[in-house]
Order: sequence, then structure tokens, then C-alpha cells
Amino acid sequence: MSFKPPMTMMDFFRKSQGVWLTQRAVHHFDVVADESGQSNLIIKMIEKEDPRVNQVCKFQGIDPVKAMGGASFAWQANLDDSPPNDSYAAVLIDIPDDETGLSGKLIRDRGYVESMPVASRYWFGRDGILTIDTDYDNNQGQERCWFVTEDFRVRASTVRMMNGVNLVTYCSERRCVSPETLEQMVQDNLARAV
Repeated sequence: MSFKPPMTMMDFFRKSQGVWLTQRAVHHFDVVADESGQSNLIIKMIEKEDPRVNQVCKFQGIDPVKAMGGASFAWQANLDDSPPNDSYAAVLIDIPDDETGLSGKLIRDRGYVESMPVASRYWFGRDGILTIDTDYDNNQGQERCWFVTEDFRVRASTVRMMNGVNLVTYCSERRCVSPETLEQMVQDNLARAV
């Protein structure tokens, strides 16, 4: 069976739901401590009727009727059992350009690079690669993300300051198996052993 990449933002969010183990390589072009490492990325769908859609749209001055829904993103240290810290979380809302959903705006309550509400432009290439461009007050960011399989995806991003590229990040992300799925796998294996 061949893998079909998502080609709309809402399909991308649906396919991204769950917990992902992120292995991150960060390259700064100035003297900054190394931020490479592992973390968990927790993604949950936000349906169109969710009050957060209306809240983020109104704050950005966008008619909530144009929104298709969105997703919440939270980051936490790998192997951390405590709930994710709200300081490392964001809500993204999809505002497609048209009914194809191949391009549009992503509005966020908080940006990745600067912790402020931000609007980004996105589009999907024919190959299924999602590109997101974001202009902040002091820099520009570009992120590209694509699924290799249902359970493995890749992200690459750059941050450009006024004097040039300042940061390049590469992330490989594997979907974590839920406790329920893991228990089912154990039971299936035990049943085969009998």
C-alpha cells in the first residue's frame, strides 16, 4: 500500500495528531549554547466549533467563519511525566485561501521564534511538502515539513535575521505508541505464542 501525503492543513493536522518523539539538531551561526536534543511534541486537533478558534481569529482581526479548525501544539522534555508547560504551547488555526486547501494562512496565538501572536503563509507542494513562511518583528522564519510514512516525519527550518541566516534546525519525528496500542500489541503477541 502506497503512502499518500496530506495536501490540506486540516488533513496535515489530523495525520499529525498524537505524541511525537522529536530528535532535533540545531545549528546557530553565532555564539549560542547548543539546543540540539530530544523532546516530545504533543498535537491535538481543534474542531471549528472550539472556542479557541473564535478567540485566536478575533485577536488577529480575522472573521472566524473563514477558519476550518486547527490544532494545539505542546512541547515537553523527553521522558517528562508532568503535564506540558503552557509556556511551550501554541494554538494554530487554519484559514485556507480557497476550497482546495493547498494554501492559506496559519494564525497562531504564539509564534515559535518570538512569543507573540503571528500569522504565517503556508502552501503544499505537489510532492506533499508543507512550507510555512512567517514574518516576525525582527526576523523571518521558514519551516518545511513532510511525512515519510504515517509514523515518521521530517521538519527543517531556518530563521533569518536582518544580517542573514542565524539558525538552521533539522528534526526527525517518530510517532510514539500509545499505552493502549502497546497493550494491544502485547496481547496480540501473547495470543500468537499459544
